Amino acid sequence: MAQHFHQEYMAVPPVTRTYTTACVLTTIAVQLDILSPFQVLFGFSLLLDNSVIVDLMGIAVGHVYFYLEDVLPNIEGGVKILKTPRLLKLLFDEGEDEYGEVPDDTRPGGYNWGEDVREQQPAEQQPDQQQGDHPHQD
Repeated sequence: MAQHFHQEYMAVPPVTRTYTTACVLTTIAVQLDILSPFQVLFGFSLLLDNSVIVDLMGIAVGHVYFYLEDVLPNIEGGVKILKTPRLLKLLFDEGEDEYGEVPDDTRPGGYNWGEDVREQQPAEQQPDQQQGDHPHQD
């Protein structure tokens, strides 16, 4: 089995093999807490000869945006500081949906799978799931 795997692995083109191996090893290292995701990010920045300062600024700006857009407006007494410019709303806002909500009885695919079978079974043969028990979960 191991010999077959090695042959298949060596048959993959070298660039693909290197990239896939790096992805697998990086994922394992991060999952085992050997490396932090930030170390991986900075490692790739250094490997690709990019500026680490740009990555740090991106992380900082992303955290500030997340706080101002998602956290601050949702806390008690919070305010929404960031507002979408009107020009962008005019260009990209789709407006109201002209179709509205479709009633449940007219939606396609309204077949109740298994409902007719349960109605035909006597009460003592029906699955225990109706009482809230889930027999396959331990």
